[in-house]
Amino acid sequence: MQIRLGDHIFAEKSWANILLISFYQIKNNVLKYPGYIKFAKRAANKINKWRLKRNIQRNFLIYCSVVVGFLGGLAAIVLKYVVHVMEVLSEDIAAHLYYHLAFAFLPALGILLTVFYQHVINRDHIEKGIGRILINIKRNRSNIKINNVYAHLATSSLTVGFGGSSGLEAPIVCMGAALGSNTGKFFNLSPYEKTVLIAAGASAGIAAVFNSPIAGVLFSLEILIGEITIPTFIPLLIASATGVVVSKLLYSGQLFHLVTDGWSLNALPFYVVLGLFSGWISVYISKVAGKLEHGLFKKYNRYQRALAGGLILGLIIMIFPALFGEGYSHLQDIFNGNITTLKNETLFSSWLAQPLVMLLFIACIVLMKIIAAGITIGSGGNGGTFAPTMFTGAFLGLFVAFAANQTGLVHLNVSNFIAVGMAGALSGVMHAPLTAIFLIAEITGGYILFIPLMIVSAISYVISRMYHPYNMYWEELVHEQNIRPEQDFNMLDSISLNSIINKTFTAVNKAMPVAEFYQLLSKSTANIFAVLDEEGELDGVILMDQVRKQMFNQKPTAITVEDIMTPPPTIIDYYQPVSTVMEVFDAIDAWQLPVIRDGEFIGFISKSALLAQYRELIIKQHKETDLFARI
Repeated sequence: MQIRLGDHIFAEKSWANILLISFYQIKNNVLKYPGYIKFAKRAANKINKWRLKRNIQRNFLIYCSVVVGFLGGLAAIVLKYVVHVMEVLSEDIAAHLYYHLAFAFLPALGILLTVFYQHVINRDHIEKGIGRILINIKRNRSNIKINNVYAHLATSSLTVGFGGSSGLEAPIVCMGAALGSNTGKFFNLSPYEKTVLIAAGASAGIAAVFNSPIAGVLFSLEILIGEITIPTFIPLLIASATGVVVSKLLYSGQLFHLVTDGWSLNALPFYVVLGLFSGWISVYISKVAGKLEHGLFKKYNRYQRALAGGLILGLIIMIFPALFGEGYSHLQDIFNGNITTLKNETLFSSWLAQPLVMLLFIACIVLMKIIAAGITIGSGGNGGTFAPTMFTGAFLGLFVAFAANQTGLVHLNVSNFIAVGMAGALSGVMHAPLTAIFLIAEITGGYILFIPLMIVSAISYVISRMYHPYNMYWEELVHEQNIRPEQDFNMLDSISLNSIINKTFTAVNKAMPVAEFYQLLSKSTANIFAVLDEEGELDGVILMDQVRKQMFNQKPTAITVEDIMTPPPTIIDYYQPVSTVMEVFDAIDAWQLPVIRDGEFIGFISKSALLAQYRELIIKQHKETDLFARI
């Protein structure tokens, strides 16, 4: 007997299949019940009519940012709480087994469950990573499916809760972005307003989980929006503050506690060294994460990849237990100066009593964390590289301070270098120095370290930019999908090429006598003519500048159109982005170019028409972003 559920066919009836049938019945009959949809639509229509009638359009986005901030903060806290409970359970299981053998199979179990959820329950509709948010903003009018909220909640908690060595920040940002996008969609807001609410949801999530409202705002401005404007800043600030309030009410704890008396000038050269190391390790993180996250064991099916990757990850965690999960508990231990905790759970605890071996062990952790994170994500788990980057930077700072202190020539505050190392790694990997500085300052309470944070973050950022012009989120989008963070490119690509193509062209055959062409020319106002063959393919073009020379230098009856036509400077493909069309115009200094679609000539595109459309977009965007001048 076969059972069909959506796109899946089950061969026989078993307890597992009965559970799946029950889930699909709930999903289809309850979650998609038409009555709920109609009720939601009626409510949205009533609210929209009310706000338009009351002329409160200019303040409505601010009201929405409060709602999105509350929902984004709540989602972040729920995810952190669920993962915390699962991590405690996993560590308790591991503590009762010899040499923590649970580390060998718990990550594989979490990744397998994640892959199962994505494949069978979610049916691969989840959109992982911050890069997918950027694609939706640039190419999908800021529309993100609502299923990303519960899909990320389930999959990331399974992955990280069972020891997957990735972070929760990317899923939290994705959840907040989905909530913001669907709030905007619910109230029928414009793409720009939905973009602001996407950023507001992301800000609220980051602010809630780190208790850092300023860093939450800066993260969205530097990573998602790419520019800082007052009209955009206000909704993000309100959403971020709302997220922190929710966090305070439900989860009143600080992520890290830093005890410091400040920093000394004697440590300044070592902060410079840490900045250099941070820049180089940022390049390493970007390259390793980019390769591993694209997938492992691609020749095998998803479950085999999950099992193989999970087991490899488990073996790595058995050697380096600090790589289990996010690793924030180990970060707090080393913040407290309790470095000996690193040897309590490892197989090499007796060897780590030697300072040189401990230093080598710390260096291995610095290099292995991003490898463990890449294996986690590449084998099918869900998570991000935000937390692994912070973790790597913290242990890099520990490495520099520990190594310097072992010389006996200087005594450095280890906690200071751990905190500053986190900022350096984040600044280099994300290309977001402001986010890195304020995030570490807020979550550690270490505003007294502002100068070292600025120095290390700046050096790391400069070195990283030398090797990678774009951060790890944009690198793939720029090179593989031609999506750029620059606002000029975004506005140009939002223009439809079809809307600016002049399709009312005059076509001639190359065998036409020039005299006949001159008669046609006297009745036309065009500056460029297409020369087509019998099959409608482009043979060349005739430019008015060339025609004027021929009119006065040649006898019209002696030549044909073929003698005065020229090959076009270049040909525009109908499907290429408009931003590249503008680059072509600038490169060859032309004003009109032919457009080809599937090998067929369809018309000319004018640089002046493109600039006119671009100007209209600038005016429109200025009106949309000026929230306080709108009626």
